[in-house]
Amino acid sequence: MKRTIIKIDEDLCNGCGLCIEGCHEGALQLIDGKARMISDLYCDGLGACIPECPVSAITLEEREAEPYNEQKVMERIAPKGEATVLAHLNHLIDHDQHEYVRQGIQYIKDHDLPIDLSKLTPQKTEVNMSTTKEQKHTAQAAQRGGQPESHHPLAGGGGCPGSRMMNFDLPNGGAAAAPAGEQPSALRQWPVQLHLVNPEAPYFREADVLLAADCVAFSMGNFHSRFLKGKGLAIACPKLDAGKEAYIEKLTAMIDHSRINTLTVMIMQVPCCSGLKQIAVAAAQAAGRKVPVKAITVGLQGEIINEEWI
Repeated sequence: MKRTIIKIDEDLCNGCGLCIEGCHEGALQLIDGKARMISDLYCDGLGACIPECPVSAITLEEREAEPYNEQKVMERIAPKGEATVLAHLNHLIDHDQHEYVRQGIQYIKDHDLPIDLSKLTPQKTEVNMSTTKEQKHTAQAAQRGGQPESHHPLAGGGGCPGSRMMNFDLPNGGAAAAPAGEQPSALRQWPVQLHLVNPEAPYFREADVLLAADCVAFSMGNFHSRFLKGKGLAIACPKLDAGKEAYIEKLTAMIDHSRINTLTVMIMQVPCCSGLKQIAVAAAQAAGRKVPVKAITVGLQGEIINEEWI
């Protein structure tokens, strides 16, 4: 599968080893005087090692790589002790990788490791399932000396806000609060563009997934309430987007690794849009698991032209 992973320019690497200290997952080793990736399984693609490199020899790229495996990472780093394990968990939490954190905590519990999870910083103990959301926001506000932080998608965290993974955890069966008389948003996550989404993100796990052409939501007044509510979302344009092979691989990963329940693909009633349906079919055929796939064709004024399981 294709996913984001680090790339090391060995011509620039000076062998200082600082990136190895920054990689809590143990994906890097100093070999023959150069930092080298020892296994794709251990690299989460979040780039904690990048700021540690004094010569800018490390970048991120999207390429063929084995899926990240939290179980393997925990097996590798657990012998290094509590400080390394906690640094790893905090690193994941900083990037909203809550499902991987849950897996890591479960590994600690299953193996009865002497790791004191209370040492996670207050704003991070929610993933330990021992702190409520209200307690979390209160602790954060106390630290800042102000009001609880905003839930706006661009608030908080490092890296590019446009690609930072977020799970909105919506109430009311998947609808956000809205002023009286206004239709609420049913969007559960960020990002949504298929090139940017992580196919193994927690909001895709065992979920119903909607793959929609970019124009669909603009043509339908009831898109959120009728089609998006309760689903994970990915959007794409089969005419203008490049790298459609990556789309097939990501959808295949959703089916095989995230074990999605269903895949619904919504396209517009224009010839170029049929390519998105073909991408969904190709992914379903390439996957090792079989999932139901529904195709919905939408007219230019938002009417449903055709709806069928394929």
